[in-house]
Amino acid sequence: MRKLLIVLLATLVATGAVTPLAAADNAAAAQAESDCEYPLTLTDATGEEITLEEPPERIVTLGASDAQTAFEIGAGDAVVGMPLTAPTEDLQTGERTDVTAADGFEIDTEAVVELEPDVVLAANIIDTDTVDQLRELGLTVYYFPEAESIDDIRDNVAVTGQLTGECAGAQETVDWMDQRLDLLESAVDDDDRSLAYYPMGGGYTAGTGTFQHEIMLTAGLENVAATAEIDGWGIISEEVVVEEDPEWIVYGDSFDEPQVSEAVHETTAYQEENFAAVDNNDFSQPGPNVVFAAEQLLETAHPEAYESISDDLAELDSEYEDTDSTTDGADEGGEENESENGSDEEGTESDENDALPGFGVPVAAAAVLATLGLLARRR
Repeated sequence: MRKLLIVLLATLVATGAVTPLAAADNAAAAQAESDCEYPLTLTDATGEEITLEEPPERIVTLGASDAQTAFEIGAGDAVVGMPLTAPTEDLQTGERTDVTAADGFEIDTEAVVELEPDVVLAANIIDTDTVDQLRELGLTVYYFPEAESIDDIRDNVAVTGQLTGECAGAQETVDWMDQRLDLLESAVDDDDRSLAYYPMGGGYTAGTGTFQHEIMLTAGLENVAATAEIDGWGIISEEVVVEEDPEWIVYGDSFDEPQVSEAVHETTAYQEENFAAVDNNDFSQPGPNVVFAAEQLLETAHPEAYESISDDLAELDSEYEDTDSTTDGADEGGEENESENGSDEEGTESDENDALPGFGVPVAAAAVLATLGLLARRR
């Protein structure tokens, strides 16, 4: 929570947060093979050496992106605890235990400990104080590096495969991602790219050094933040946006329309209502589903280009589903899990804040901004 505020709202809110850890060396990802080997030793983003003697039977995921990845690669059966919040509402969570605290922001460490997990997966958005506390309580916690690119997401998928004993499933998922991304990137020539603006609220946007920037590029869009030389998360002035005059405005689909200032109404994108809605979860969580966010943007901004590859995408997905074990891990929840906790009802205020424990930086920022009255309510 404190880290989010200093990274994304540093100029808006004074807080004693720690700075986010830089992306760790991805050598661990390169170690991933189709067949996992144990004992397994990996070093995480905090420098902690994590050792697993055998494949884990009980897994807790602290972040929505952790859960998404575990489910996608076929490790869902072993997941006994996860955040049951708006960011995970697309997953078949079954009767897994909710590890989100009552305030909707923090992790319920007591609930995590009671689940007796063999390993805990912690997205980079999780406060390192929480990670330290869980380790002091005797749990094995792997803290992921920050995903600043799609390559980083691939690496995290591979490492998740190692940590869950699903290396083959992770490799299948990475291969599927790569093939999808290749198709999407080939659909639009560089000369045909359209300039786009992604407003996050409070003047913030995603620049180079973010995977959202790469998603936009994959979808045949140029990012106005890149032309303004914004690296990472930064504030872009209204004057720059108007001067650059983007053709498209990208926004999260929890809103009815883009949340932009009146000055931006003068842009071509706003005047022509060239609004590209994208699924909040797919666009903000550093997980395999970023490929769907890129597809959604391509279909909106370049419909003819999308049509030219749509059959190939469908065929690729069909082949992947034939070998995918995701549904095996997304049925009734951890087999030993006796919790009666279910997903929070959609539309509650706590769902707004649920983005924070591991949801991915941009939507987490949106949730914080919402509490400050700068953004409309997330779903």
